[in-house]
Amino acid sequence: MGHARDRGNPAGAFQEFQRVDRCVANDIRGTEMSMTTRVSLRPGERIFINGAVLKADGRMSFEILNDVPYLIEHEIMHAQQTVTPLRQLYYVLQTMIIEPSAMAVARKVFEDSMRGLSKAFSNIAVLEGLTMVHNQVEAGSPFAALKTLRILIPIEDSILGGSSETELKVVGGGA
Repeated sequence: MGHARDRGNPAGAFQEFQRVDRCVANDIRGTEMSMTTRVSLRPGERIFINGAVLKADGRMSFEILNDVPYLIEHEIMHAQQTVTPLRQLYYVLQTMIIEPSAMAVARKVFEDSMRGLSKAFSNIAVLEGLTMVHNQVEAGSPFAALKTLRILIPIEDSILGGSSETELKVVGGGA
């Protein structure tokens, strides 16, 4: 995916992501979850499931049998990492997922942020991505919106003139 960006075309990475995303028949954590999700954790790794925090005391795996929002520790962005507008939006979305009791407040902050971000960016890839993020949240899939933001953050970094020390991994469905 990164090769389009390396050629000086940050929008290429996002367009390539969209093509890959369209090929996925069913996002495992999307609104149409029809199968179980198998999760594997390393010793000491934490997972946030619908407001609860679980910590693995050894290597373990388990299946989530219903449609419940969750994030694995390496997908979490900490407050001190929210140094750019898209990272701040990521933080708001992750709050919607791991703090269901704060959903109403986080949703208002999300809507306010989206209005400001759509006016702040002129990059077509970022604007298209923000539209996609908004649509994913409206469809009840904030995790899919987080995946989209993980693609947009490197584009934002290139717009702002450099890369950030805060790297987010793009993880496949279910991880």
